[in-house]
Amino acid sequence: MPSLLLVMAGGAIGAGARHLVGRIALSWLGPNYPWGTLTVNLIGGFAMGILIGTLARTSLAGEQLRLLLGVGVLGGFTTFSAFSLDVVNMLERGTVGTALFYVLISVIGSIVALIAGLAMMRAMA
Repeated sequence: MPSLLLVMAGGAIGAGARHLVGRIALSWLGPNYPWGTLTVNLIGGFAMGILIGTLARTSLAGEQLRLLLGVGVLGGFTTFSAFSLDVVNMLERGTVGTALFYVLISVIGSIVALIAGLAMMRAMA
């Protein structure tokens, strides 16, 4: 199957799973904290670790499985899993400063970018 179709199919599954986890968390724990987002981020990070560890140890169809499950399913479930993998790769290469900078700029930068986009849209209204 072409790479793009693998990613798209996996992404649909991951996005659907994210929606379901969010709904369950909302019904069980209420709306006062982003439990759904926290849950998918933690599950996604754990699942990415299992996937990458498995692909590194076995002779499974590595690239296709990585695209379907890692980029597609986990990417649709939570992009935080890919971010976490990037950070761990940097740490394992010994580039702690680069990893820390990446974490700070990704988290703070994404929040600032969201605020900027929201402000721009509000100014247009």
